[in-house]
Amino acid sequence: MDQQIVNAIFIGSIYALFAVGYTLVFGILDILNLAHSAVFMLGAALTYSLAINHGQSFWVAAVLGIALSALMGLVIEHVCLRPLRRRHAPPIAALISTIGLALIIVAAVEQGRPGSLTSSLWVDGANSVAFPAGTIPNPIWHVGDLTLEATKVVIIPISIALMLVLGYVMRYTQVGRGLRAVAENPRAARLMGLDVDRMISLTLVISSALGGLAGILFGAALGDISPYIGRDNVEVRGLAVIVLGGMGSITGAVFGGYLLGMIEVLAAVKLGSGVRGGVAFAALFLVLVLRPQGLFGTRLRERI
Repeated sequence: MDQQIVNAIFIGSIYALFAVGYTLVFGILDILNLAHSAVFMLGAALTYSLAINHGQSFWVAAVLGIALSALMGLVIEHVCLRPLRRRHAPPIAALISTIGLALIIVAAVEQGRPGSLTSSLWVDGANSVAFPAGTIPNPIWHVGDLTLEATKVVIIPISIALMLVLGYVMRYTQVGRGLRAVAENPRAARLMGLDVDRMISLTLVISSALGGLAGILFGAALGDISPYIGRDNVEVRGLAVIVLGGMGSITGAVFGGYLLGMIEVLAAVKLGSGVRGGVAFAALFLVLVLRPQGLFGTRLRERI
C-alpha cells in the first residue's frame, strides 16, 4: 500500500501541474483553454524529437520543449483568443476556437512521418514511443518495500517548487497583482494603466510553459509519448481537478490534483485498474452535483 501512496503522489503532481495552467487561464479570462492538453502533448513530443531525432541532450531538449510550449501560449492568444476578445465574442466562441487549435496540433503531430511536412517535429505517426534506456539518468532506489525511480521521484519536488513559486508571484509581486487586477476587472485595470493584452499574453505563456513541462515529465516518467497523451491521459482529469478544487483557484488546483491522484490509485487497488479511467468522470459528476463551486471555490460563488 505504501508503494501505491507514492504512485498517487507522483501522478497527483502531474495532474496538479497540468491543472494549474488550466485554472490560471480560467481565473484571468473566464474561459477554458482546451488547447492546453495539446500543449501538454507537444512539450513531450518536441522534447523526444529533439533528443532522439535531432541529437540534442535530454536537458537541452527539455529546455527547448518548454520554451516552444511557452511560445504556443502566444499562438493561442493571438490566433484563438485576442481576435475574438476584440470582437466581444461570447466565451463559447473562444472555447470552440481552442478546441479547433488543439485538433490541428494533434493532427499535425499524428501525420508526422519521414518525408512529411511535419517530419522535423515528429516521425512516429500515431505510435506511442519512449525515451531509450540511458537517455535520461534513472537510478532506482529500494527503501524497505518501496521501489523509487528517479524520474518519478524528481517530479514531486519540481512540481511542488514550481507551484509554490507561482503562488508567491501571484500573491506578493507586482506582476501577480497586475494579473489579479485583470482577473477582477479588466476595464478598471486598463484605466489604472495596466496593459491588459500584455497581462493576458503573459498568463498564456506561463500556463503553456507549465503544460509543456508537465507533458515532458509525464513522458519521461511513464515512457508513453504519442499524439494522444493529452487527450487520453490528462484533459478530462485536468477538468475534474479544477472543478474539484474550485474554478480559478490555484490552491484548489494543487489540492485537487493530489486528491484525484489518490482517489484513482485507491480505486485501482480496490476495484481493479479497469475503473481508473472512469474515476475522473465520477469525481467531476459528484462535485458538480454536490458542491459545484469546488472545495476552494469562493470566487465562483461570487460570480454566480
